[in-house]
Amino acid sequence: MVALYLTGFSLLAGETPTVLALGDSITGGGKNFVCYREVLLPELRKKGAAFEFIGPNRDSSSAHAGYGGKNTKYLLSISKDIYRKYPADILMVHSGHNSFSKNKPVPGIVRDTEALLENVREINPNVTILLAQVIPAGKLPKYSYIAQLNKELESLATRLSKRGFNIMLVNHANGFDWKTDTVSDKVHPNAAGAKKMADKWMDALLGLEVQRTKR
Repeated sequence: MVALYLTGFSLLAGETPTVLALGDSITGGGKNFVCYREVLLPELRKKGAAFEFIGPNRDSSSAHAGYGGKNTKYLLSISKDIYRKYPADILMVHSGHNSFSKNKPVPGIVRDTEALLENVREINPNVTILLAQVIPAGKLPKYSYIAQLNKELESLATRLSKRGFNIMLVNHANGFDWKTDTVSDKVHPNAAGAKKMADKWMDALLGLEVQRTKR
């Protein structure tokens, strides 16, 4: 399920939109789990959807801005530098892990997410933002805050939409079951989980493709 808050994809038909995938290891990938990009890029190609993924890091799937072990505060700290170097038409953000429930991190994560998106929009007012409600984890109690975080991220998307941001909320929590969709660490996706994430991102990106071709 993808909740669309505001349409405004401004590229003209025939242009190839650029995408910056920003997040932690779930975005960046690793040796012991499956990254959604490994599934998403081939599926987009099969559908004939032209998206160019850019970013400071690269693996066999694509370029990206995924940083293992890093939280949203870190991503905020590098957001201006990265986006100035890689000013993508579309920003895909999946960030919310790598904090501890005992620290009551939700307000801080939401503030950092908002500031990050403000940084990007200041550089490119026309950027289209795909903001993820993040996948749940079975590593408890560390990640017991994620359900509340996802509620607050939905509220954030609504607020930013009212402020004129081109923002779409992508609900990766819905339908994702850490018991069946993660590897043994109960956090990172296995093949099934990566496929579910890829499908959600693909639905969002193809929706933007439809908007673009109708212009």
